[in-house]
Amino acid sequence: MNRLDPLIEGYLDYKQDVNKLAPGTVRDIRCSLKRVLKQTHRLRPDVPLWQLAFEDFLRYVALEREAQASPTCINKYLTHARGLLEYAWRSGRCDRNVLSGFYLQDAEQRAPPRSLTLDEARTLVAACPRHTAEERRDRTMVLLLYGCGLRTHELCGLNVQHVSAERRELSVLTAKGDKPRVVPVPDAVVTELLAYLHERGGRRGPLFRTAAKQRRLANKDVADVVRRAVARAGLAQDIKPKTLRHSYATHLMDRGVDLGVIASLMGHRSPQETGVYLHVLPSRRENAVTTLDPGEKS
Repeated sequence: MNRLDPLIEGYLDYKQDVNKLAPGTVRDIRCSLKRVLKQTHRLRPDVPLWQLAFEDFLRYVALEREAQASPTCINKYLTHARGLLEYAWRSGRCDRNVLSGFYLQDAEQRAPPRSLTLDEARTLVAACPRHTAEERRDRTMVLLLYGCGLRTHELCGLNVQHVSAERRELSVLTAKGDKPRVVPVPDAVVTELLAYLHERGGRRGPLFRTAAKQRRLANKDVADVVRRAVARAGLAQDIKPKTLRHSYATHLMDRGVDLGVIASLMGHRSPQETGVYLHVLPSRRENAVTTLDPGEKS
């Protein structure tokens, strides 16, 4: 790993040791700062980040837009740079944090994620046969992606011992941000999951293995399983494993499940991350308002 400026390394150590951020989050901050450094070096090669003027960062944003970076990504880079500048200011390395309060407005305009309708979800599951052991494995994977809202790498990271038959739940330990969680398994999925476990035998280790070399499945293997299932079902080819995860959240939202509960089940850091699924019922806010009776006495 290439070491950055001592001040930046001190900031990263501070985020991990004092703020207690997860290692994965600190790595993300490091990557963002390296990205910002690379771009700003083109503008002011001999000036450290904390000495750049606000106008320099405006030019930096223009460079990112030219590179086709999304507003959400640019805002993330700016957020991490803002944190460094705040640290540098408090350390006496600069007069002020020029990025204080600066955000891109269009970064909040996120498009709703692709999700399946209920009929499409049923069609996809129905297109997963269970005649052979490999087919039953693939079907179980699709059921868990949709029925538990797992990320692809979370599914790949599951071990046999992470499944609790008694409590009917999964322990997801390879979660994003190093924040493990427990996810209940729906009744419709439990039956087939337990049948798969029984057929697999009592051996510990990866829950899902390749048929040939018996190694743990990788993200690409999961993508191939979903791609084949989508083709058999005759559905749109833009359906990926993450589409099943988005569908899980969308259908929970459609059933009126609390946003905070969905955030917990999805492994989001806050309900705000889950807010992108509010597109499910466009009239929900209007309907909520119509339940108010201005003439009702308290």
